[in-house]
Amino acid sequence: RVMAKDAVDEAVHGLDQRVAACVTEDTPLLGAEGYKALWNARARIAARTGLHVARVEHLLNRYGSMTEEILELILADPALGEPLPAADDYLRAEIVYAASHEGARHLDDVLTRRTRISIETFDRGTRSARLCAELMAPVLGWDEGRIDREVEHYEKRVEA
Repeated sequence: RVMAKDAVDEAVHGLDQRVAACVTEDTPLLGAEGYKALWNARARIAARTGLHVARVEHLLNRYGSMTEEILELILADPALGEPLPAADDYLRAEIVYAASHEGARHLDDVLTRRTRISIETFDRGTRSARLCAELMAPVLGWDEGRIDREVEHYEKRVEA
């Protein structure tokens, strides 16, 4: 937010017209509303979903109140509550969520920006790339060929 404010301030500096003051610091982030209540209920959420409390805390810290949408995915398909291979800080549901709720359209986007798998894992996410593409495929209507191309593109990018 600070960088965005600074960029806009610099861009409008010297304009002949008056520009309204920045309101970003007063605008709640998506997922901020209800965060404290969910944080206080994290042990109950863990018990209800079967996830470890640390896992619920991870979700709350990344998604805030939007965590409920991820938990709904897990309750509908418990396999989505499993961690990713070689990226075990992340759940399979987070990959599906990126494609189904956040507008991600490419594997590279999910592993690099929607999650931090490409910078937080020793192999830059290559060991979990295929599974992630397979998780995204039903949401985005990908066939095997598209899965292969997405994985190949990602692997080439992180190798570079």
